[in-house]
Amino acid sequence: MTKVIKFTGIDCANCAQKLENKLNKIDGVEANISFVAGKMILDIDSLDKLIKVEQVCKKMEPEIELFYE
Repeated sequence: MTKVIKFTGIDCANCAQKLENKLNKIDGVEANISFVAGKMILDIDSLDKLIKVEQVCKKMEPEIELFYE
């Protein structure tokens, strides 16, 4: 399933790229982050993966705020 999440709190495109790379290492998650648009598109195999995605986001970028569409 595909989830679109808007975000704030990432300071630079490099940080967004690092976060995207880390999220793509989660089994069952394919992430595409657009720093300019302020959103990430996730292809996930189950809703349980969203919890792991949130944990990774908060660990790497403590100031991030996620807004589900």
